[in-house]
Amino acid sequence: MRLPQESTSGMQALQTIPAPCLRLHPSVRQRGYTRRVKNGSGNAVETMGLRKVYGEGSTAVRALDDVSLEFPNGEFAAIMGPSGSGKSTLLHILGALDKPTGGRVVVGGTELSGLSDKELTLLRRERMGFVFQFFNLIPTLSAEENVLLPALISGKKPGEYAKRLDELLNLVGLTGRRSHRPDELSGGEQQRVAIARALVRFPDIILADEPTGNLDSKTGAEVLGLLKESASRYDQTILMVTHDPRAASAADRALFLSDGRVVDEARNPNPDDILERIRTLESPG
Repeated sequence: MRLPQESTSGMQALQTIPAPCLRLHPSVRQRGYTRRVKNGSGNAVETMGLRKVYGEGSTAVRALDDVSLEFPNGEFAAIMGPSGSGKSTLLHILGALDKPTGGRVVVGGTELSGLSDKELTLLRRERMGFVFQFFNLIPTLSAEENVLLPALISGKKPGEYAKRLDELLNLVGLTGRRSHRPDELSGGEQQRVAIARALVRFPDIILADEPTGNLDSKTGAEVLGLLKESASRYDQTILMVTHDPRAASAADRALFLSDGRVVDEARNPNPDDILERIRTLESPG
């Protein structure tokens, strides 16, 4: 892969990141969560009796209360609920970004409670990709360099991912914008770069937190189409938190949280059905 001349120095700086501490330790492989290993249950993620409490005593807040869920391999699931319902807390725990107070989380057959912080970091790097409402692109790097960043941090050479990079840039429609920096891209283009970055290392699970929150309806629909195509093409599980009924209708299943509990779900949801369920959850009494 030939890098744009104007940003080569930025890439060279990234290549100086020490890699040995980021490589998989043999014990990690033995625990069975190296990339693309599927567990026998057919589920990418499972939770059992999940609880999350912030604070103690009279000021304690129960964010999640006895949440038990299964997310099959290849499913696109939307997580919805009123503000404060626990949906973002759930996504963070599913993505090993936060730890539960009680219960179990199993990712690809590996229970997370027995893993150290370093092992959790390795699991996220090898099995997960993240897409957020704010794109979190590095402004001094081009689109293709931002896409490659997770691979470089893991000690890979750009050439090792040249074919994958071309495939992803084509998938997200940015082949002609690969050398552009974030300030030269529209909001929709920046989010597509973020999606390609999340996909570059073939993660089993994509966790998306309000991925269309800063986009207009047309661009948001394009981003959702990319996520749906990724789930289908690469057998990836997509877990998306959203407040938008139109976004949730792109999913195979919508889950509805209220006061830290899963209270409803809809298969192949449509926007009107979702909106009605949300109104019911938000209505007093």
